[in-house]
Amino acid sequence: MQNKKILYHLLLQTSAETLLEVAPQHLGAEIGFFSVLHTWNQKLEHHPHAHCVVPPGGLSLDHSRWVPSHARFFLPIPVPRKVFRREFVIALKRNFRQGKIGFHGTLKPLAHPKAFSAWLRTLYRHHWHVYSKRPFGGAEQALCYLGRYTHRVTISNPRLVSFVDDQVTFRWRDRAHNNQEKLLPLSLDEFLRRFLLHLLPRGFVRIRHFGFLANRRRATLLPLCFQLLGPIPQPQIEPTASAAQQPGPLCRCPKCGGTMVIIQTLTAAQILLRSPPLFLRAA
Repeated sequence: MQNKKILYHLLLQTSAETLLEVAPQHLGAEIGFFSVLHTWNQKLEHHPHAHCVVPPGGLSLDHSRWVPSHARFFLPIPVPRKVFRREFVIALKRNFRQGKIGFHGTLKPLAHPKAFSAWLRTLYRHHWHVYSKRPFGGAEQALCYLGRYTHRVTISNPRLVSFVDDQVTFRWRDRAHNNQEKLLPLSLDEFLRRFLLHLLPRGFVRIRHFGFLANRRRATLLPLCFQLLGPIPQPQIEPTASAAQQPGPLCRCPKCGGTMVIIQTLTAAQILLRSPPLFLRAA
């Protein structure tokens, strides 16, 4: 909380260094990926973590072929867990020696080198959390995931339920109980406090690219990846729908005549939340 810009940077940088170090040893390939910083959980509490979106494979070390990952897992989890912890602690020591970490209030005693070293040793007593998800089912699922997680804010409008008597109520999913949806009421001050926890430091870049997706390398290496992966299978063309299956006039765009697709259906309460203020509508 006192060194957000430095620690958020270290979180993204050391998690990337972990993947770039472990992948050549256990996958035998040079990987590419991008990382997205998130600082919240479902209850809007402070929970910094990085999402790393990685293709299931990479370029062989001599760039002569594409190396696919194992069908069940990308990398053995215990290995990046230990490497990530080591890289993060080393980075903390380096920034402390360079005087980049500030200590205020109850953390002032940690400014002493011996106290800081003793505190660092406690970090090795715990397992650090690294989680690996199964690959997406295809490009469409990947696009939906990226749309939800890369450019989202702390809380979206559909999660807001009500604002009554200076109390905000919103939906959250309890992952400890099978993602059961629940309601959480908070006072207005507490809701604003939690929301403002997640404002990033000025100029902070929360989406970063690494490996063969790094800005300086992807112009050369990304076409090579496509070449080694081979031609992309073309989707089969479906037969023309019969007249009975043709969409009605309400399903066609009034401008171009194309078929419109329902993206989201809003309830009356959600429409009200998204509507402009009454005085604007009156004007």
